Amino acid sequence: MSAIPNHRVSVIGGGGNVGAATAFALIAKGVPAEVLVVDVADQAAQGQALDISDASFMMPGTCRKGTFQEAGQSDVIIITAGARQQPNEPRSNLIDRNYKIIKSIMDSLQPIKPTAKILMVSNPVDVLTHIAQKTSGLPRRQVIGSGTYLDTGRLRNALSQITGVSPTSIHAYMLGEHGDNQFTGWSAARIGGRPLLDHPKMKDINLDDIYTNIQRKAYEIINAKGSTYFGIGICAATLAEALLNNTSQVFPVVNYVESFGCYMSWPAAIGSDGVEQSFDVKLNDVESKKLDVAINAIKEICDKYN
Repeated sequence: MSAIPNHRVSVIGGGGNVGAATAFALIAKGVPAEVLVVDVADQAAQGQALDISDASFMMPGTCRKGTFQEAGQSDVIIITAGARQQPNEPRSNLIDRNYKIIKSIMDSLQPIKPTAKILMVSNPVDVLTHIAQKTSGLPRRQVIGSGTYLDTGRLRNALSQITGVSPTSIHAYMLGEHGDNQFTGWSAARIGGRPLLDHPKMKDINLDDIYTNIQRKAYEIINAKGSTYFGIGICAATLAEALLNNTSQVFPVVNYVESFGCYMSWPAAIGSDGVEQSFDVKLNDVESKKLDVAINAIKEICDKYN
């Protein structure tokens, strides 16, 4: 029997599609951690853990079903559990239901390891990250959300197809509130040290079309197969890896931005202490107005859960 890794990552809601995809991605990426699949649906958690463990025989990580109490002592706690929005359900009602779920999870995790980092994946992720921080009692820098990381990946993939440059060499971000109030920071986007929009292949590109296609993609996937989980699974696993390995990589994640006074999807360097630093992004006037809309929308909701 292989030795148990020193690090532990727990996936709350691991019995579902997003949680299972996240747990599998952690193993497939070769993250040297004990991955715990935790869910109130015990049988589903057991089945996912057994299946994923079959993929770990040639990887440094291990996978098993875990308890909420064990999860509370993890180095990284990934939360993928939450209520889905019902047809015609007001967003405020969905948030109220998810508040109760997140509060119940945090109560079940107690006592939470003081150095643990919480990664919120469930939506609405900006608001739920705020709620997770309040109900967990952990410092703000140790509680983050997946935010617009996946949306940014979709953006860079689209730009890569246009420019012929690797997505990893394109520095462009989706920012703001993940969802309706997110926007592209075109004026700050760079490629090879130069403004992205100066690239010759970007000359006649309709930027609104790129944004619309990114917004539409999730709905296309949901309409075709019911839900999205592979993309967000690899994003969550990558963020957990950065937290464990102290990589100081910059990601557009939900983090508490002091200058805004709220949690927001914004570029931040991620390391073993959580958020190491958040960055000032230079936006033009139109983008700044979109940012203000996102800040106000998030604050209006978060103020109800202080």
